[in-house]
Amino acid sequence: MDILRQLEAEQAAKIEAKRKLPEFQPGDTVRVQVRVTEGTRTRVQAYEGVVIARAGAGFQENFTVRKISYGEGVERVFPVFSPMVEGVEIVRRGKVRRAKLYY
Repeated sequence: MDILRQLEAEQAAKIEAKRKLPEFQPGDTVRVQVRVTEGTRTRVQAYEGVVIARAGAGFQENFTVRKISYGEGVERVFPVFSPMVEGVEIVRRGKVRRAKLYY
């Protein structure tokens, strides 16, 4: 398994060199630029909400963003190294004392 972790770390470093993501943590309000494909058209859509969790490590790391859309809470999980995530912009820093904000 050590070889597998080493390969994942190399791939993560290669992707990080191309695309820099800011350091964000639970409680921060972020705007995620997501590539959406509808039929033959591809466009970039912004998804803005509060980061409620970060999970995983290395190449399999992901984060969960929650927003309120038309009065309903919507949560979406984004893999950090997904090619569908164009970028992440921090809108506002938050100060929380938990790593998972499921309450």
